[in-house]
Amino acid sequence: MTTIKDPMTADSDAQLLTALGSRSLVLVGMMGAGKSSIGRKLAQRLNLPFVDADTEIERAAGMSITDIFAKHGEPYFRAGEARVIARLLDGGPQVLATGGGAFMNPQSREAIRVKGVSVWLKADYDVLMKRIKRRNDRPMLKTDDPGETLRQLMQERDPVYTEADVTVHSRDVPHELIIGEIIVAVAQRLAGVSAGASV
Repeated sequence: MTTIKDPMTADSDAQLLTALGSRSLVLVGMMGAGKSSIGRKLAQRLNLPFVDADTEIERAAGMSITDIFAKHGEPYFRAGEARVIARLLDGGPQVLATGGGAFMNPQSREAIRVKGVSVWLKADYDVLMKRIKRRNDRPMLKTDDPGETLRQLMQERDPVYTEADVTVHSRDVPHELIIGEIIVAVAQRLAGVSAGASV
């Protein structure tokens, strides 16, 4: 079944893509914020490739992220993550979903700033906790008190996530609503930048 786009929606999508140029739309935020699931649908709507940095890291390493953490530790993983993200950013335009800690790396933030437009999918603690309970593959939460660990990670990371170009609230609503909000926010940001204004 073919879905027919609203002409106004199609126009706004086309304008965003023109303004984006060769840059990537880079989704950042905590684990469970919906970067992969929302990113995949955002890419479909904009007819762009979708790339999940974690999947690419696993492919490059030949092992799962959980195994990389277990065998080599977090610093080793973060170094590889930064290299993979730098390489992926050369492949734009695309929608790129990053791991929760990727944006904490200053070099990665700078590379994303130069070659992408960053979108912080900001989710409340309760929403994140409900979502991540469904999965058991979060190396950062393999602790005695995952809930407290999540709170600590949010305290550390949220101030850095605020450096993203735009912020969109990820919550339990249909993905199409959040995708629409991302497109509007990014389009406004790009229009402001191209006009020389700060957004």
